[in-house]
Amino acid sequence: MGDAVGTVGNGVLHGTRTGRPGSLQIHIAARSLAGLISPISGRPYHPGVPPIDELIRIEPIYLGRLERQGVFTTGLLLEVTETPTRRQNLADQVGATTNDVLTWRDEAQMLNLAGFGQPEHQLLSQSGFEGLQDIQAVDLDTFRKRVARGADELKVDLPSDLTIQGWWDQAHTLAE
Repeated sequence: MGDAVGTVGNGVLHGTRTGRPGSLQIHIAARSLAGLISPISGRPYHPGVPPIDELIRIEPIYLGRLERQGVFTTGLLLEVTETPTRRQNLADQVGATTNDVLTWRDEAQMLNLAGFGQPEHQLLSQSGFEGLQDIQAVDLDTFRKRVARGADELKVDLPSDLTIQGWWDQAHTLAE
């Protein structure tokens, strides 16, 4: 039984073999988070990275399990799910399926678009875009129309055309 250490974004990834073949318990110790606390969850977070509890396509039971694994921001989720092996490891650790993990990853990627926050998340969800793949599945004109419809339904201001195009461009760049 040995320990493995590596870096993950703003943290250090510590792995400890639990004695079972292929088992690795993952712990992420956050560094340089300056003690910032989410007003929603009371957990530490980095101000430029949305907290994990902003994901709307995840069941609450998994939020607690992810937190116990040290995954408390969408950025950390993206890092620990970067490869199929990492996705499988995380799924095993939290008792989820790899499809669940892919769904969370898809939404986390959308939340990490530039200029994107909670109001924009609500707007895109209202417009029928729950993750990056939903944006990638439509052309720019369709994306603009659906975002406009969502803004109208929510009675909020429509983001600028440049912002909307930026989200669409980023989503398609990430697909490449």
